[in-house]
Amino acid sequence: MVTLRRPPQYTRSGPKLEPYQVVLRPLITEKATHYAERQNAYTFEVNSMATKTEIKEAIEELFEVKVVDVRTQNRRGTTRRFRLKVGRTRNWKKAIVKLGEEHRIDFY
Repeated sequence: MVTLRRPPQYTRSGPKLEPYQVVLRPLITEKATHYAERQNAYTFEVNSMATKTEIKEAIEELFEVKVVDVRTQNRRGTTRRFRLKVGRTRNWKKAIVKLGEEHRIDFY
């Protein structure tokens, strides 16, 4: 009988990111505003090397709130055209952070 062992805890190689390096900017869109009002979830552009744990710790430290859940998306850059040249926008990472019931973030 073969016993399966769990892999060791995932650790990222490279430098440790500071909270202000993890969270790049909040995303203020109609959909993000809808999430904030109805589901108490806020959307941020984050460093593409950041993990969910690092994002949670950075949001809690920067905004002094309690984070319940973090969802991330790796967004692929799109092809854009300017006159006769074809270019591409950069890839980026998006995080949707759900807060506890009693916590809010005010961007305005």
